[in-house]
Amino acid sequence: MTLKVYGIPNCGTCKKALKWLDDAGATYEFINTKEHPPDKAAIAEWVAALTAKPMRNTSGKSYRTIGEEKKTWTDEQWVEAFAADAMLLKRPLFVRDGKAVLVGFRAKEEVLQNTLLAG
Repeated sequence: MTLKVYGIPNCGTCKKALKWLDDAGATYEFINTKEHPPDKAAIAEWVAALTAKPMRNTSGKSYRTIGEEKKTWTDEQWVEAFAADAMLLKRPLFVRDGKAVLVGFRAKEEVLQNTLLAG
């Protein structure tokens, strides 16, 4: 099983998630989306798996600078936006064996274990 965690190092939620993974003894690869933004094809696969709505970083500056039109955007328009500015992606985003499985880090412990650690 390969687990990739997409986020930025100074994000508090990312730090919490990485600590949780470390404490669980999980093997993972952390990808800094600021330095290595994901490509459009990967983002399109993630949106296909999770839909765009939960992937939106609604608390970020990038999101707030987009006008009201964002409320009517399709998933395809969000893919374009995420690809143009990775800071629009909610963090952390977890990809297991090439498939996006979770975004954010607010799930119940049991869900986290089953989603991120189950092999």
